[in-house]
Amino acid sequence: MSALLEIDNVIARYGQIEALRGVSLTVNPGEAVALVGANGAGKSTLMKCIMGMLTCASGRIRLEGGDLARRPVSNRADLGIGYSPEGRRIFPGLTVHENLLVASRDKDGGRARADEIYAIFPALRERSTQLGWVLSGGQQQMLSIGRALMVRPRLLLLDEPSLGLSPLLTTEVLNRVQAITASGAAVLLAEQNVRKALSVSHRAYVIQLGRITTTSTSSELLASGDLTGAFLGA
Repeated sequence: MSALLEIDNVIARYGQIEALRGVSLTVNPGEAVALVGANGAGKSTLMKCIMGMLTCASGRIRLEGGDLARRPVSNRADLGIGYSPEGRRIFPGLTVHENLLVASRDKDGGRARADEIYAIFPALRERSTQLGWVLSGGQQQMLSIGRALMVRPRLLLLDEPSLGLSPLLTTEVLNRVQAITASGAAVLLAEQNVRKALSVSHRAYVIQLGRITTTSTSSELLASGDLTGAFLGA
């Protein structure tokens, strides 16, 4: 199977600080891949590189073999990449429904696709006329993911979706990853909640201080029992 996303020896910097140090990974079509590591390990930096928000110092990022470095940031959604950023970034002043429709590229303005999103996140349908920013943290995260799904992505990037959520809401949000991959989209999930991320993904990469330290199937990493060691890159 040819990889949908290929990241090859990527180095990225913030000024003189090297945030990614030769990162390589792949995501296959219809696959959920977890990128786990501590705060500051480089997870969000890699997401920004994929989206073109941060320019790589060296290395290659390819989507279906095409070099993303040649594509403007505004073109990433058209290429089939959906992005739910850390912090949710709900549009203020817009209702839940409007937050979804604003991301659509469908000819009907996104109405049919919004119904599909409501099927994945029923809580959003019940609150579709409410302003997005008044929702609970978990509901805002559902809305952020739903908005990313409105572009009908082949690849969905989820950056720290459990951040600030209770264990119950974390489970409710992350359990949707399996439904998303079942619909045909691949998912790259950047998470600090290692055990939950592994439970909803097929494969995993552990990142520590900008380097990939462990690569494994998620089930093998869970079965090893040494999640703390893996998390710390030991």
